[in-house]
Amino acid sequence: MTVTVDPPPTPAQLANATWEEVSRRYQALLDQPLDRSHVEMWLAAWSALDSALMEAAGLAMIAYTCDTADPAKEAVHLRFASEILPRVEELGVRLADRLLALDYAPPALEQMVLRFRTHSEIFRQANVPLFMETEQLDTRYQKVTGGLTVNWDGVEKTIPELQRHLQSPDRAIRERAWRASSAAYLVHRDELSGVFDRLFELRQEIARNAGFADYEAYAFRAKCRFDYTPADCARFHDAVERHVTPAVERLHRRRREQMRLTSVRPWDLGADPKGRPGLAPFRDVEELVARTRTMFRQVSPALGQEYDTMVHEGLLDLGTRKGKAPGGYCETLPHRGRPFIFMNAAGVADDVSTLLHEAGHAFHAFSSHAQALVWQRQPGLEACELASMSMELLAAPFLGRDLGGFYNREELARARTEHLEDILITLQHVAGVDAFQSWIYTSGEGADPAARDRAWVRLRDRFERGVDWSGLEKERIIRWYRQPHIFLSPFYYIEYGIAQLGALQVWRNSLRDRADAVARYRAALALGATRPLPEIFAAAGARFSFEPELMGELVALVEEELGRWEETSAAA
Repeated sequence: MTVTVDPPPTPAQLANATWEEVSRRYQALLDQPLDRSHVEMWLAAWSALDSALMEAAGLAMIAYTCDTADPAKEAVHLRFASEILPRVEELGVRLADRLLALDYAPPALEQMVLRFRTHSEIFRQANVPLFMETEQLDTRYQKVTGGLTVNWDGVEKTIPELQRHLQSPDRAIRERAWRASSAAYLVHRDELSGVFDRLFELRQEIARNAGFADYEAYAFRAKCRFDYTPADCARFHDAVERHVTPAVERLHRRRREQMRLTSVRPWDLGADPKGRPGLAPFRDVEELVARTRTMFRQVSPALGQEYDTMVHEGLLDLGTRKGKAPGGYCETLPHRGRPFIFMNAAGVADDVSTLLHEAGHAFHAFSSHAQALVWQRQPGLEACELASMSMELLAAPFLGRDLGGFYNREELARARTEHLEDILITLQHVAGVDAFQSWIYTSGEGADPAARDRAWVRLRDRFERGVDWSGLEKERIIRWYRQPHIFLSPFYYIEYGIAQLGALQVWRNSLRDRADAVARYRAALALGATRPLPEIFAAAGARFSFEPELMGELVALVEEELGRWEETSAAA
């Protein structure tokens, strides 16, 4: 059998490609004769094509999120997101079906083949135009939220730029900044609610077309969650309510006492309880980059070299500006094996944590690129977030200025305390967001905007205690409209909670033997998507578990460490 495979395209060659040009390349692979004698060559060609197309689409998305006000960038992004990629999914399923027909699944490809089979089973042609429409709605959400600004003393400010004022020792300034930020979203509440109305309809229709009772059941299959179920997520919620919620309530009680308040209001949560100005760890993005470079070299020389590569190749966009989409992400560019980090730094401590987090994703991309095929590199998001959350904790010992980091002794105690407190608060928030999404798609009331808002408040009451929201009902509701995952990536949030439990175990290991913990961490990243989640966690030195006992152990560890840093702060 004679087999010829066209040379793979580059992302630049696909940057302006029409659907017809893209589909021709995939059709050529579909038309190739295929048997076991040359399946590996065929897979390599398909992987190279997918890598080039994903990178071209990724670059278009990066360009748009860096400048949501540019119509040309929006058009290119939409062409990939809503016209090309949903159609490529169909061709990908047809290509996967050819591989599945060969019954070819060597050990290194078992996880890949399992995912192919799952995607083939749930694919429906009728869903292709529905996915196209969801992408258009996602872009609309990003355009609205990316364009939000407020007038602050006569100066136009982006929402991220208000973060510094939320840390002011002046309670009146904090309240004003908090209300201004919420008000910017409240103006667009009806518009965003309308966007979600249609997203909900589309997602439920997608699930029904694929033979599922609701979108939650569909999402678990589509995300290839082979190692846990919605029932396990409910156990996670219960464990958070049992162990984390009381711990966070203790944090708020201590904050109220230290700040001498009658009650803790939402604008009090970001302030230093001793009345000190908010941490200002860096003057500008250049300093942020320089100090994190020093930190990563100390965590591991190899990681330091990878981060240096990103700096030298211009793979960072870290500052905030008008028109830039909110939030932060790390996008993998699979053709060249490079990551790109996007965020909105405003000069606050949270910016440092965000960059450490996204760098963990970046190191994952570097390590897993050694796997031969693109589908062997990207594991479940639980493992991806294990990489990022572990890096926050592994890099934390190098935050001090004496080691080239950001903080003097007193500031370091504050930064470590804030980070550990944030871990507990994040676990609480993850449980609430995940429970809310489950309710939306399974309750039978998710199409009702008012019912959604009531459910959000009810679930916040379940997990969040110790904060006084009286008179702030609308502002409390608008919080879920500010959570992009609920709009853009439904059911992508429990991964943060699962990964945080793994990361705390990696950190616990590092307290005993830092070098070994870092080595195991890097070994887990290098596995990519070649092993099931429990094995990836085990390689990193962690248990993949939803048991409340593990949650309790790790919460106790965090509270114990918080006590030590509070003693250090008192002595500073």
